[in-house]
Amino acid sequence: MADTVSMPKLGFDMAEGTLVRWVKAEGEAINKGDVLAEIETDKATVEVESGFGGVVARHLVAQGSIVPVGAPIAIIAAPGETVTDAAPAAAPAEKPAAAPAAASTSAPAPAVEAPSAVGGRVKASPLARRMAAERGLALEGLRGTGPGGRIVKRDVEAAQTPPPAPVIPTAAPLSVTQPHAAEQVPVDRLRAAIGRRLVESKQQVPHFYITHQCDAGPLMRLRKEVNEMLPEDGRLSVNDFIVKAAALALRQFPNLNASLQGDVILRHGAVNIGVAVAVPGGLLTVVSKDADQKPLRVISAEVREMAARARAGKVRPEDIEGSTFSISNLGMFDVESFVAIINPPEAAILAVGSVKEIPVVVDGVVQPGLRLNVTLSADHRITDGAEAAQFLQALAEFIEKPARMLV
Repeated sequence: MADTVSMPKLGFDMAEGTLVRWVKAEGEAINKGDVLAEIETDKATVEVESGFGGVVARHLVAQGSIVPVGAPIAIIAAPGETVTDAAPAAAPAEKPAAAPAAASTSAPAPAVEAPSAVGGRVKASPLARRMAAERGLALEGLRGTGPGGRIVKRDVEAAQTPPPAPVIPTAAPLSVTQPHAAEQVPVDRLRAAIGRRLVESKQQVPHFYITHQCDAGPLMRLRKEVNEMLPEDGRLSVNDFIVKAAALALRQFPNLNASLQGDVILRHGAVNIGVAVAVPGGLLTVVSKDADQKPLRVISAEVREMAARARAGKVRPEDIEGSTFSISNLGMFDVESFVAIINPPEAAILAVGSVKEIPVVVDGVVQPGLRLNVTLSADHRITDGAEAAQFLQALAEFIEKPARMLV
């Protein structure tokens, strides 16, 4: 019996995705777990694996189509099975202007020039309206190439943003540097998604913040000793130790590994640590699942691989799903400390600064020491200051006695 593959939901706020490319062609054999297609969301381009094995009997949407979450996109059948009635796909929001390089080489149909306004109202798809608003474009000034002159995604993408007003310099001595012209940069999908999520978080989640200073000397000495025994491409980072320490501390404080669902606090059974990764145009969080149960070397290898895929725009669904607590580390940028915004629906996020050598007082004597500042941002609806402070103390215990993370 044939199986239907649907548009997956990659994140709790995802409503639709763009099917960028079919990796498996119609008629091609496919195993369970093989990559079937590439899906673009607001956050990244994701490789979607097939949950079934057999033959790709039919593609239900064209490359470049925008498809709602849950809508069928393909049918996988048994070898030799005839598929007579494919499940109809939800009508895609828009069709691409031209096939991608990997698609059919047939030329796209010429654009139909038709009025895009009827009865004073501009005809445009919901996505086109949102994109135009984000880019500061007036729909009235765009030509629609969709059915009946409807303005669609490709029309907004093809439109040129208004050029900046020319700067007319006043008379000035030749030695004075003239001001640069202003520049308008469209907001891309990832930046717009980050903006929406973080505005909602700051408006709806009552944040509070606590900073703790840890003695990083023991961790740095152990890391150096361990890395001397590892190959260069397998060495542990400071962040690997932080991920493991946070996961172990969360086992002691389940309210910080939780989410608020209506009037119920859901304490998650798994400890899945989201690690913020800088990607072109913004941030993406990859997830180290069951980090409290994994050895440091496994955490390190998995996060390194997922971060590489994220930067290349080729993350997998499991790379970015299911985090229960997040870590944002700016230590590599010589940052002393900072506060991070909670990633809903999580209860907290840990901001990690740089390991710095500073003067410290030990038994009344000033001497050099290595210190690390960590700041917890927490949701006051789920936890409070005393519990959050105790969590940071437990975290510091693992950082200051790092051998506990190796056993």
